[in-house]
Amino acid sequence: MNPSNEYAFPVNDSNIMGMTLRDYFAAKAMVSLILDGGYANKDWPNNISNDAHKVADAMLKERAK
Repeated sequence: MNPSNEYAFPVNDSNIMGMTLRDYFAAKAMVSLILDGGYANKDWPNNISNDAHKVADAMLKERAK
């Protein structure tokens, strides 16, 4: 696991896999992108997903500074 993308909600059990920070940030960004309403074409789910992960990557990059 990339140290800058650790688990968002770590647990002390190696058998439980958690959500990564990238996934958590992307999920939060996705809500804002959907509410913004700027995705009107038929491929909107892929576009929102891609954009949400771009935001998440930028957040991880900033966090690593």
